[in-house]
Amino acid sequence: MAASGKLSTSRLPPLPTIREIIKLFRLQATKQLSQNFLLDLRLTDKIVRKAGNLANAYVYEVGPGPGGITRSILNADVAELLVVEKDTRFIPGLQMLSEAAPGKLRIVHGDVLTFKVEKAFSESLQRPWEDDPPNVHIIGNLPFSVSTPLIIKWLENISCRDGPFVYGRTQMTLTFQKEVAERLAANTGSKQRSRLSVMAQYLCNVRHIFTIPGRAFVPKPEVDVGVVHFTPLIQPRIEQPFKLVEKVVQNVFQFRRKYCHRGLGMLFPEAQRLENTGRLLELADIDPTLRSRQLSISHFKSLCDVYRKMCDEDPQLFAYNFREELRQRKSKKKERG
Repeated sequence: MAASGKLSTSRLPPLPTIREIIKLFRLQATKQLSQNFLLDLRLTDKIVRKAGNLANAYVYEVGPGPGGITRSILNADVAELLVVEKDTRFIPGLQMLSEAAPGKLRIVHGDVLTFKVEKAFSESLQRPWEDDPPNVHIIGNLPFSVSTPLIIKWLENISCRDGPFVYGRTQMTLTFQKEVAERLAANTGSKQRSRLSVMAQYLCNVRHIFTIPGRAFVPKPEVDVGVVHFTPLIQPRIEQPFKLVEKVVQNVFQFRRKYCHRGLGMLFPEAQRLENTGRLLELADIDPTLRSRQLSISHFKSLCDVYRKMCDEDPQLFAYNFREELRQRKSKKKERG
């Protein structure tokens, strides 16, 4: 659980407002990059408070844009703030902030999807996984277009304890479209329950901490925005390789309105599908008429554990892809035709 942090009294010197920065550097949100700027410093301060106590912390901010959240982080008296920004138009405005906070702000022009944050901070910040989270935080107002691939990438990093998680159980406070935020935190049985719910919750304590109305952003998105806090668990709730869990979960949720046996069947080649699906459900002790959103993390743990044993018995099983089998069958029909 993130403690409610207090913003520091040692604040930045007077600076142009974010709105003035946008005018000064003629910045416009780029639709292709799904950019939306948060200009209200009361809201950016709230995001930073919800991240926890950042005094003397090392913070990695993703997608700082014109620097709204960046200012709030610097005002929280951090030891160092590293920002990674892909769009060169924002660099001059960020450099202005860097000059106002000497030695505190490091700016990298790069892509968050490929940036190696594991090399960004000192190894002395690393803590054993079983300890409290390290004094390293990830904070970001993510462009909608990268938020889902990025959180999936980071969840895999948590599973492998690499990337930003070489430092330990690094906490993350991130924005998503409200619908995605609700999915990430959705409980078993809720309508929002999805692949993302299971993938996030088997590895993290996930909290949808508050919602920001779309009208607070410039330009105003068509949706509201949810702020989500993640704390990696000491012990993952499913102890299997990430790619195996992802495959089982994806298959279950691809037929979300049907009984779970329908999606689970797609894990197996057609010739043995009925038999192997029945075996998987029986050994995992799962009712085949449960729907995907009714399956708890413990249900998924049982399914993944049994599927792993079946893959160990048949080394070719994990590589099986039902779409590829379907494509080959259609291709053979065309050749005959």
